[in-house]
Amino acid sequence: MRADLELVAGLVPHGARVLDLGCGDGALLEHLARERGCRVQGVERSPDAVVECMRRGIPVMELDVDGGLGDFGDAAFDVVVLSQTLQALHRPREVLGEMVRAGRVGIVSFPNFGHWAVRVGLLVRGRMPSSRTLPHAWYETPNIHLCTIDDFEALARAEGLELLRRRLLDARGGPAGGTAERRPNLLAAGAAYVVRRGPG
Repeated sequence: MRADLELVAGLVPHGARVLDLGCGDGALLEHLARERGCRVQGVERSPDAVVECMRRGIPVMELDVDGGLGDFGDAAFDVVVLSQTLQALHRPREVLGEMVRAGRVGIVSFPNFGHWAVRVGLLVRGRMPSSRTLPHAWYETPNIHLCTIDDFEALARAEGLELLRRRLLDARGGPAGGTAERRPNLLAAGAAYVVRRGPG
């Protein structure tokens, strides 16, 4: 399992009801069901990934998250996960709202386009960045809404979300060192947040 998914898994309570939006091949959900006793449900739009989820025995719906989560009731899940998918959504603000409606908390992880390596690459080479965390060329990238850690936190505040917990990611997707905490928008390659709807 990818390092960033291991970090996300560590944020999910044992025995939780979990919905994973853009669950890919179901590796995270399989781990959560097997190792943490979670009841899991995946949502994925890629037919090939849906087949892989079914092969793993993961319950999955073929659904485009941008179309909304109307199939799921209010607080139907303890945790709704959106891992490395936020930047590929057409309607990220609306999906965040749906996450905290359908789940008691949401876990959101994404690459940080404010990371120093991205800034230097654009400044020095004058070309769109490509790295371990952003491996696609500009013309084939699924990333359409690029954001930084500061951008995400500003959006969360504007949408009335509480940021309960933040874990910073290094370039390999694992936990970033203590230095990144000093200037996360510059020094962290990505982040994972636990969020919930704020009071009122």
